[in-house]
Amino acid sequence: MDLPGLIHDFLLVFLGLGLILGGLGVVLLANPIYSAFSLGLVFVCISLFYILSNSHFVAAAQLLIYVGAINVLIIFAVMFIMVQNIPKISSLDRGRWSNFRDSHGTDYLDYKANQIIEQDLISNSQQIGIHLSKIFYSV
Repeated sequence: MDLPGLIHDFLLVFLGLGLILGGLGVVLLANPIYSAFSLGLVFVCISLFYILSNSHFVAAAQLLIYVGAINVLIIFAVMFIMVQNIPKISSLDRGRWSNFRDSHGTDYLDYKANQIIEQDLISNSQQIGIHLSKIFYSV
């Protein structure tokens, strides 16, 4: 970006502080969710540094790959690991669910699923491949 020197310097200082505070947040925060959000702040600040240095494609890749994929993956992993206070399903509730399931027509779905399984498992594209391979190998 072609910015005046004072604005460019201000943005560099602001992004540098964002990087330092985000890095400290990643290391010092006890809650892994907050730590992952701090890591997202660090990734965003890095991509803004790339924008300031006229590397727009690298900045877009940084945002898409690191913030959009890796940071979201970290947050989901932490959310799955930190499962707490989930009520257990009692055997009485399981019985109610199976009675509901059995009384609302899932037998028909089981019948249809068995029909699908009993059909010929070779699709049209597989039959074409078999035919072409017979022609190819017979030559």
